[in-house]
Amino acid sequence: MFLDVLRRRNPAFIEAAMALHQQGKIPANAYVLDLDAVERNARILSDEAHRLGLKTFAMTKQVGRASSFCRAVKRGGIERAVAVDMACARATHNAGLKLAHLGHLQQVARHEAAAAAKRFEPEYWTVFNDTKAAEASAGAKAAGRTQGLLARIRAEGDTFYRGHEGGYDASEVAAVADRLDALDGGRFAGITTFPALLFDLATRKVLPTHNLATLSRAAEALARAGRKDIEVNAPGTTSSVMLAALAEAGATQCEPGNGLHGTTALHAMEDLPEIPAVLYLTEVSHLSGGKAYCFGGGFYIDPVFPPYDVKAIVGAEPTTAADALRSVEVPPPSAIDYYAMIDASGAAAPKPGDTAVFGFRGQAFVTRAYVVGVSGIAKGEPVVETIENGFGETAAWPV
Repeated sequence: MFLDVLRRRNPAFIEAAMALHQQGKIPANAYVLDLDAVERNARILSDEAHRLGLKTFAMTKQVGRASSFCRAVKRGGIERAVAVDMACARATHNAGLKLAHLGHLQQVARHEAAAAAKRFEPEYWTVFNDTKAAEASAGAKAAGRTQGLLARIRAEGDTFYRGHEGGYDASEVAAVADRLDALDGGRFAGITTFPALLFDLATRKVLPTHNLATLSRAAEALARAGRKDIEVNAPGTTSSVMLAALAEAGATQCEPGNGLHGTTALHAMEDLPEIPAVLYLTEVSHLSGGKAYCFGGGFYIDPVFPPYDVKAIVGAEPTTAADALRSVEVPPPSAIDYYAMIDASGAAAPKPGDTAVFGFRGQAFVTRAYVVGVSGIAKGEPVVETIENGFGETAAWPV
């Protein structure tokens, strides 16, 4: 789905990645990042958020929390990160980003709370219940801090991905705020949900969810109770063109993730200010039964769209030509993706060692893929900066 956009809007990136792979500088099974484009995209998002008065926190999980990615984002004007889990917190902290938000989507485990409060000093910490709020506050108190707490709220009609459920009843938000303020080491800072915006396939647009309306109503209830300066954290499908809608709904914080590398669902429908800055690269291993088997390990295709004909650019030379496109059968999520199978029929069939480039909305942190940061593409002088695993740690490659 995103390969068409990559070919059209950032062809130099595809060609640079293929050349570096053929030179033995990029491993197979790798998410490759155009760091120049990431920096540019971050600047676009940062400038628009600043214009609207929104705080901006970078989500890095989709590209494996890569340290070079974090540094590019920081050069682009976004100096703070949101951690989807403790692994994100460690990686972004080590890469030099300030930890702005912890505990959302995944809560912090009980015996990690004290260390998280002391080591990372998050500005905001999302809690789903009073037990988690007490743990965060106790950790902050032990570290000599007062922790800003965001209450994750929910209401009838809200949308949550399966496995993401949880939070306080939004109708009780004023009482929740009082309880969090009463904690030794904690203070009520605001409210959050996810997703606040969501891509709608029928209209091919990004639309506000019921969750965003829940946030707005809860903020109004807090204001009626006399509370001021409430943070409203509203993540989900964040690109620069959607920030005005968030601000209008009363949001104070946004958390771009796929927007930083130009792969929100809307980027596949329209040419947005951000350009695509990530691709998945692998290599043909062998041929069998009319198929060219390429190495897997990173085939997480985000199911934002219905199943479609997955294609790859396959060849031994850098190219974005249409005749280099081949259909690919990717194993279902229930199978281990040791390989994917490329159509090898017709002329110029793929050969072992050929490069295969894919474009899709990935989630590198749940795969076995490498993450590779490349700078200098904009100048025509591509250089590999980092080769890491999905935890932002230097990978042992090639051995």
